[in-house]
Amino acid sequence: MSPLPRHTLYASPYRLEDHEGPQTLAELRAALADIDPAELTAFDARLEAARFGDGYRSVITQARQLVAIRTRPEVREAIRASLAGETELMTVEDLFAELDKGGAAS
Repeated sequence: MSPLPRHTLYASPYRLEDHEGPQTLAELRAALADIDPAELTAFDARLEAARFGDGYRSVITQARQLVAIRTRPEVREAIRASLAGETELMTVEDLFAELDKGGAAS
């Protein structure tokens, strides 16, 4: 897996900011294809089946989170540490709640 072009380390492994990660559907599709072509196929199917509004937002947010998890070691490490009980900073549930907040998908 190669890191996304133009993007540096996330400011926080617990929150995906609007300006971090893929910024367009084309960039998101390219990142998913780079991870695994099956991920791109699944994303396109979910997007095609999504309802306007929050449905699209949810599909895009989940895909952006997947890209962060699969391409950024600091995000994977935060999840691993949380699952192993090695950190009190944030639980996995809190991590995904943070990633799902407001501006996670643009």
